[in-house]
Amino acid sequence: MDITKDIRPLTEFKRDTARFVSRLKETGRPSVLTVNGKPELVVMDAHAWQDVQDQVEYARTVAGIRKGLDQARGGQGVEASAFFEKLGAADKQ
Repeated sequence: MDITKDIRPLTEFKRDTARFVSRLKETGRPSVLTVNGKPELVVMDAHAWQDVQDQVEYARTVAGIRKGLDQARGGQGVEASAFFEKLGAADKQ
């Protein structure tokens, strides 16, 4: 984000929405919109938003895997065979 270009007043966004939308699509960068000089909203292109969501999901997945590995190294959890045996028994009930 370039704060000299990507932080703008909401009134400017309302006056020239078409230009803002064009710039959002062109740059892929979000814009922070201010009200009375304070940040209130963030607007961004849908593709850029999806990219951010994909990155968040990837980070959550990696964090989950790391947590599981740390737990396994710490002796927590159960053997896979015991887990699947218990899971199979639950399905039969």
